[in-house]
Amino acid sequence: MNLHKSIFTMALLLVAFACEQTDDVSQLKRADDSPLFMDPPGDPDARVAGVGNYALYSAEYLTSGESGQIGRTIFFKDVGNKELSADFVPGINLDGTDAISYYVDQKRPSQDLNAGITSAAISRAMATWDNLTCSELGMYEVPFDKQKTTGFISQYFGFRGSYDYVADVVHAGWMSGKFFNLLAPEGSTFILGVTFTIIFTDDHGNPTDIDKNGKLDVAWREIYYNDAFAWADGKHYDVETISLHEAGHGLSQAHFGQAFLDAGTGDLHFSPRAVMNAAYSGIQTAITDTDNAGHCTNWSEWPKN
Repeated sequence: MNLHKSIFTMALLLVAFACEQTDDVSQLKRADDSPLFMDPPGDPDARVAGVGNYALYSAEYLTSGESGQIGRTIFFKDVGNKELSADFVPGINLDGTDAISYYVDQKRPSQDLNAGITSAAISRAMATWDNLTCSELGMYEVPFDKQKTTGFISQYFGFRGSYDYVADVVHAGWMSGKFFNLLAPEGSTFILGVTFTIIFTDDHGNPTDIDKNGKLDVAWREIYYNDAFAWADGKHYDVETISLHEAGHGLSQAHFGQAFLDAGTGDLHFSPRAVMNAAYSGIQTAITDTDNAGHCTNWSEWPKN
Protein backbone atom coordinates (compact mmCIF):
# COMPACT_ATOMS: atom_id res chain seq x y z
CA MET A 1 0.00 0.00 0.00
CA ASN A 2 1.43 3.39 -1.02
CA LEU A 3 0.36 6.39 1.05
CA HIS A 4 0.31 9.94 -0.29
CA LYS A 5 -0.22 13.36 1.22
CA SER A 6 -3.38 15.30 0.36
CA ILE A 7 -4.84 18.78 0.63
CA PHE A 8 -7.82 17.24 2.40
CA THR A 9 -7.94 15.97 5.98
CA MET A 10 -9.97 13.02 7.20
CA ALA A 11 -11.79 13.06 10.51
CA LEU A 12 -9.84 11.55 13.39
CA LEU A 13 -12.83 9.28 13.97
CA LEU A 14 -12.03 7.28 10.84
CA VAL A 15 -8.38 6.78 11.69
CA ALA A 16 -9.14 5.81 15.28
CA PHE A 17 -11.72 3.17 14.36
CA ALA A 18 -9.61 1.89 11.49
CA CYS A 19 -6.66 1.29 13.76
CA GLU A 20 -8.82 -0.65 16.19
CA GLN A 21 -10.21 -2.93 13.48
CA THR A 22 -7.18 -3.78 11.33
CA ASP A 23 -4.20 -5.99 12.04
CA ASP A 24 -1.65 -3.79 10.24
CA VAL A 25 -2.25 -0.51 12.05
CA SER A 26 1.08 0.89 10.89
CA GLN A 27 -0.47 1.23 7.43
CA LEU A 28 -3.16 3.53 8.80
CA LYS A 29 -1.38 5.88 11.20
CA ARG A 30 -0.75 9.32 9.73
CA ALA A 31 1.07 12.03 11.65
CA ASP A 32 -0.83 14.76 9.82
CA ASP A 33 -4.23 12.96 9.99
CA SER A 34 -4.52 13.15 6.19
CA PRO A 35 -6.57 10.71 4.11
CA LEU A 36 -5.15 7.33 3.29
CA PHE A 37 -4.46 6.85 -0.40
CA MET A 38 -3.37 3.82 -2.35
CA ASP A 39 -2.26 3.25 -5.90
CA PRO A 40 -4.72 1.50 -8.21
CA PRO A 41 -3.78 -2.07 -9.09
CA GLY A 42 -2.38 -3.00 -12.45
CA ASP A 43 -0.11 -1.25 -14.91
CA PRO A 44 0.52 2.42 -13.97
CA ASP A 45 0.83 3.24 -17.68
CA ALA A 46 -2.74 2.04 -18.20
CA ARG A 47 -4.26 4.61 -15.83
CA VAL A 48 -6.91 7.02 -17.03
CA ALA A 49 -5.22 10.22 -18.24
CA GLY A 50 -4.75 12.71 -15.41
CA VAL A 51 -5.84 10.23 -12.75
CA GLY A 52 -3.31 8.46 -10.59
CA ASN A 53 -4.65 6.98 -7.39
CA TYR A 54 -7.80 6.28 -5.40
CA ALA A 55 -8.91 7.60 -2.03
CA LEU A 56 -11.73 6.96 0.38
CA TYR A 57 -13.70 10.20 0.48
CA SER A 58 -16.97 9.80 2.38
CA ALA A 59 -19.60 7.43 3.72
CA GLU A 60 -23.37 7.92 3.91
CA TYR A 61 -25.33 5.62 6.17
CA LEU A 62 -29.00 4.81 6.76
CA THR A 63 -30.32 4.15 10.25
CA SER A 64 -33.05 1.84 11.43
CA GLY A 65 -35.47 4.57 12.52
CA GLU A 66 -36.49 2.88 15.76
CA SER A 67 -33.07 3.72 17.15
CA GLY A 68 -33.80 7.45 17.16
CA GLN A 69 -30.49 7.95 15.33
CA ILE A 70 -30.34 9.82 12.04
CA GLY A 71 -28.26 8.62 9.13
CA ARG A 72 -25.70 11.15 8.10
CA THR A 73 -22.70 11.86 5.97
CA ILE A 74 -19.48 11.34 7.88
CA PHE A 75 -16.03 12.81 7.24
CA PHE A 76 -17.31 15.48 4.81
CA LYS A 77 -20.52 17.48 4.42
CA ASP A 78 -22.84 17.49 1.42
CA VAL A 79 -22.95 20.51 -0.87
CA GLY A 80 -26.72 20.79 -0.56
CA ASN A 81 -29.48 20.69 -3.18
CA LYS A 82 -29.82 16.92 -2.72
CA GLU A 83 -26.38 16.33 -4.25
CA LEU A 84 -23.26 14.74 -2.83
CA SER A 85 -20.03 16.68 -3.26
CA ALA A 86 -18.43 14.05 -5.52
CA ASP A 87 -19.83 12.75 -8.79
CA PHE A 88 -19.05 10.58 -11.81
CA VAL A 89 -17.34 12.27 -14.73
CA PRO A 90 -18.12 11.58 -18.39
CA GLY A 91 -15.17 10.14 -20.20
CA ILE A 92 -13.24 8.74 -17.22
CA ASN A 93 -15.41 5.83 -16.10
CA LEU A 94 -13.14 2.89 -15.46
CA ASP A 95 -15.15 0.57 -17.71
CA GLY A 96 -14.31 2.78 -20.68
CA THR A 97 -17.91 3.92 -21.30
CA ASP A 98 -20.25 6.63 -20.05
CA ALA A 99 -22.81 4.01 -19.05
CA ILE A 100 -23.38 3.44 -15.33
CA SER A 101 -22.67 -0.14 -14.37
CA TYR A 102 -23.54 -2.00 -11.19
CA TYR A 103 -22.60 -5.30 -9.61
CA VAL A 104 -24.26 -7.41 -6.92
CA ASP A 105 -21.76 -9.51 -5.00
CA GLN A 106 -23.36 -12.76 -3.82
CA LYS A 107 -20.30 -13.93 -1.89
CA ARG A 108 -21.32 -12.04 1.27
CA PRO A 109 -24.93 -13.20 1.64
CA SER A 110 -27.46 -12.24 4.27
CA GLN A 111 -28.03 -14.78 7.03
CA ASP A 112 -31.79 -14.32 6.60
CA LEU A 113 -32.33 -14.55 2.83
CA ASN A 114 -30.66 -16.47 0.05
CA ALA A 115 -28.54 -14.60 -2.44
CA GLY A 116 -31.03 -15.06 -5.25
CA ILE A 117 -33.74 -13.18 -3.34
CA THR A 118 -31.49 -10.32 -2.23
CA SER A 119 -29.89 -9.96 -5.66
CA ALA A 120 -33.30 -9.74 -7.32
CA ALA A 121 -34.42 -7.10 -4.82
CA ILE A 122 -31.28 -5.02 -5.42
CA SER A 123 -31.70 -5.29 -9.19
CA ARG A 124 -35.30 -4.08 -8.88
CA ALA A 125 -34.05 -1.08 -6.93
CA MET A 126 -31.44 -0.26 -9.58
CA ALA A 127 -34.08 -0.58 -12.30
CA THR A 128 -36.32 1.86 -10.44
CA TRP A 129 -33.65 4.56 -10.65
CA ASP A 130 -32.78 3.63 -14.23
CA ASN A 131 -36.42 3.90 -15.34
CA LEU A 132 -36.75 7.57 -14.38
CA THR A 133 -37.52 9.40 -17.59
CA CYS A 134 -35.32 12.46 -17.02
CA SER A 135 -32.06 10.54 -17.45
CA GLU A 136 -30.34 8.19 -19.86
CA LEU A 137 -27.75 6.33 -17.80
CA GLY A 138 -27.23 3.36 -20.09
CA MET A 139 -27.33 1.38 -16.85
CA TYR A 140 -26.29 -2.24 -17.03
CA GLU A 141 -25.55 -5.02 -14.58
CA VAL A 142 -22.17 -6.71 -14.55
CA PRO A 143 -23.09 -10.40 -14.15
CA PHE A 144 -22.10 -12.05 -10.90
CA ASP A 145 -18.88 -14.00 -11.21
CA LYS A 146 -17.89 -16.24 -8.32
CA GLN A 147 -14.26 -15.73 -9.33
CA LYS A 148 -14.49 -11.97 -8.67
CA THR A 149 -13.83 -10.51 -5.24
CA THR A 150 -15.13 -7.04 -4.40
CA GLY A 151 -14.49 -4.79 -1.46
CA PHE A 152 -12.02 -1.92 -1.70
CA ILE A 153 -13.34 -0.70 1.66
CA SER A 154 -13.54 -4.10 3.32
CA GLN A 155 -9.98 -4.83 2.20
CA TYR A 156 -8.91 -1.37 3.29
CA PHE A 157 -10.10 -1.97 6.84
CA GLY A 158 -8.93 -5.53 7.20
CA PHE A 159 -12.15 -7.43 6.49
CA ARG A 160 -10.91 -9.03 3.25
CA GLY A 161 -11.82 -7.83 -0.22
CA SER A 162 -10.10 -6.52 -3.32
CA TYR A 163 -8.81 -3.21 -4.65
CA ASP A 164 -9.93 -4.16 -8.16
CA TYR A 165 -12.55 -2.10 -9.99
CA VAL A 166 -15.64 -4.17 -10.83
CA ALA A 167 -18.44 -1.65 -11.52
CA ASP A 168 -19.42 1.97 -10.91
CA VAL A 169 -21.84 1.00 -8.14
CA VAL A 170 -20.98 -2.16 -6.23
CA HIS A 171 -23.46 -3.78 -3.85
CA ALA A 172 -20.71 -5.50 -1.91
CA GLY A 173 -22.92 -7.61 0.34
CA TRP A 174 -23.68 -8.17 4.02
CA MET A 175 -21.09 -7.53 6.71
CA SER A 176 -20.99 -8.28 10.43
CA GLY A 177 -21.93 -5.61 12.94
CA LYS A 178 -18.25 -5.14 13.77
CA PHE A 179 -17.73 -3.56 10.36
CA PHE A 180 -20.39 -0.91 11.10
CA ASN A 181 -18.77 0.04 14.38
CA LEU A 182 -16.12 1.66 12.18
CA LEU A 183 -18.65 4.35 11.33
CA ALA A 184 -20.01 5.21 14.75
CA PRO A 185 -19.85 3.89 18.31
CA GLU A 186 -22.22 0.92 18.45
CA GLY A 187 -23.01 1.51 14.79
CA SER A 188 -23.89 -2.17 14.51
CA THR A 189 -27.07 -1.48 16.47
CA PHE A 190 -28.56 1.24 14.26
CA ILE A 191 -26.84 1.42 10.85
CA LEU A 192 -28.72 -0.61 8.23
CA GLY A 193 -26.53 0.16 5.24
CA VAL A 194 -23.71 2.41 4.12
CA THR A 195 -22.42 3.73 0.81
CA PHE A 196 -18.74 4.61 0.49
CA THR A 197 -17.47 7.03 -2.13
CA ILE A 198 -14.04 6.30 -3.59
CA ILE A 199 -12.54 9.19 -5.56
CA PHE A 200 -9.72 9.65 -8.04
CA THR A 201 -6.57 11.52 -7.09
CA ASP A 202 -3.68 12.65 -9.24
CA ASP A 203 -0.15 11.28 -9.00
CA HIS A 204 0.57 13.70 -6.17
CA GLY A 205 -2.37 12.55 -4.06
CA ASN A 206 -4.60 15.56 -4.75
CA PRO A 207 -8.31 14.85 -5.39
CA THR A 208 -9.24 15.65 -8.99
CA ASP A 209 -12.03 17.70 -10.54
CA ILE A 210 -11.39 17.03 -14.21
CA ASP A 211 -14.64 18.53 -15.52
CA LYS A 212 -14.31 21.63 -13.30
CA ASN A 213 -17.84 21.34 -11.90
CA GLY A 214 -16.86 21.96 -8.29
CA LYS A 215 -17.24 18.28 -7.38
CA LEU A 216 -14.57 15.68 -6.84
CA ASP A 217 -14.37 12.81 -9.31
CA VAL A 218 -15.90 9.47 -8.30
CA ALA A 219 -14.01 6.32 -9.21
CA TRP A 220 -16.76 4.06 -7.92
CA ARG A 221 -19.02 3.51 -4.93
CA GLU A 222 -19.45 0.51 -2.63
CA ILE A 223 -22.57 -0.39 -0.65
CA TYR A 224 -22.61 -2.66 2.41
CA TYR A 225 -25.56 -4.01 4.40
CA ASN A 226 -25.59 -4.80 8.12
CA ASP A 227 -26.14 -8.50 8.82
CA ALA A 228 -26.85 -7.74 12.48
CA PHE A 229 -30.43 -6.89 11.43
CA ALA A 230 -33.16 -9.33 10.36
CA TRP A 231 -33.61 -8.82 6.61
CA ALA A 232 -36.77 -9.55 4.66
CA ASP A 233 -38.25 -9.43 1.17
CA GLY A 234 -41.39 -7.29 1.22
CA LYS A 235 -41.44 -6.96 5.01
CA HIS A 236 -39.52 -5.06 7.68
CA TYR A 237 -36.47 -4.66 7.06
CA ASP A 238 -37.06 -4.73 3.32
CA VAL A 239 -34.01 -5.28 1.11
CA GLU A 240 -35.44 -3.47 -1.91
CA THR A 241 -36.36 -0.37 0.11
CA ILE A 242 -32.95 -0.10 1.73
CA SER A 243 -31.02 -0.88 -1.44
CA LEU A 244 -33.11 1.76 -3.27
CA HIS A 245 -31.91 4.32 -0.72
CA GLU A 246 -28.28 3.21 -0.88
CA ALA A 247 -28.39 3.10 -4.68
CA GLY A 248 -29.52 6.74 -4.55
CA HIS A 249 -26.24 7.52 -2.79
CA GLY A 250 -24.49 5.34 -5.36
CA LEU A 251 -25.93 7.69 -7.98
CA SER A 252 -24.72 10.79 -6.11
CA GLN A 253 -27.84 11.78 -4.16
CA ALA A 254 -27.56 13.08 -0.62
CA HIS A 255 -29.93 12.62 2.30
CA PHE A 256 -33.01 14.81 2.16
CA GLY A 257 -35.87 15.81 4.45
CA GLN A 258 -36.30 16.97 8.01
CA ALA A 259 -36.88 14.49 10.80
CA PHE A 260 -38.66 15.00 14.07
CA LEU A 261 -39.29 12.76 17.06
CA ASP A 262 -42.87 12.12 18.16
CA ALA A 263 -42.81 12.89 21.87
CA GLY A 264 -45.67 10.49 22.52
CA THR A 265 -44.54 7.43 20.59
CA GLY A 266 -40.82 8.08 20.27
CA ASP A 267 -41.08 7.41 16.52
CA LEU A 268 -39.22 9.34 13.84
CA HIS A 269 -41.27 11.18 11.24
CA PHE A 270 -40.05 12.86 8.07
CA SER A 271 -41.18 15.91 6.15
CA PRO A 272 -41.41 15.15 3.32
CA ARG A 273 -41.23 11.36 3.40
CA ALA A 274 -38.82 10.25 0.68
CA VAL A 275 -36.58 7.38 -0.32
CA MET A 276 -33.57 9.55 0.49
CA ASN A 277 -34.64 10.31 4.07
CA ALA A 278 -31.82 9.51 6.47
CA ALA A 279 -33.64 6.77 8.39
CA TYR A 280 -35.79 3.78 7.47
CA SER A 281 -39.51 4.43 7.84
CA GLY A 282 -41.03 1.30 6.35
CA ILE A 283 -41.35 -0.19 2.90
CA GLN A 284 -40.87 2.42 0.16
CA THR A 285 -40.04 1.12 -3.30
CA ALA A 286 -41.36 4.00 -5.43
CA ILE A 287 -39.50 7.22 -6.17
CA THR A 288 -41.13 10.34 -4.74
CA ASP A 289 -41.22 13.72 -6.47
CA THR A 290 -38.41 14.92 -4.20
CA ASP A 291 -36.23 11.91 -5.00
CA ASN A 292 -36.94 12.35 -8.70
CA ALA A 293 -35.97 16.03 -8.55
CA GLY A 294 -32.65 15.17 -6.91
CA HIS A 295 -31.91 12.50 -9.47
CA CYS A 296 -32.78 14.75 -12.40
CA THR A 297 -30.55 17.52 -11.06
CA ASN A 298 -27.62 15.12 -11.15
CA TRP A 299 -28.32 13.19 -14.32
CA SER A 300 -30.63 14.98 -16.77
CA GLU A 301 -27.72 16.20 -18.95
CA TRP A 302 -25.57 13.07 -18.67
CA PRO A 303 -23.15 12.47 -20.29
CA LYS A 304 -22.81 16.10 -21.39
CA ASN A 305 -22.49 17.52 -17.88
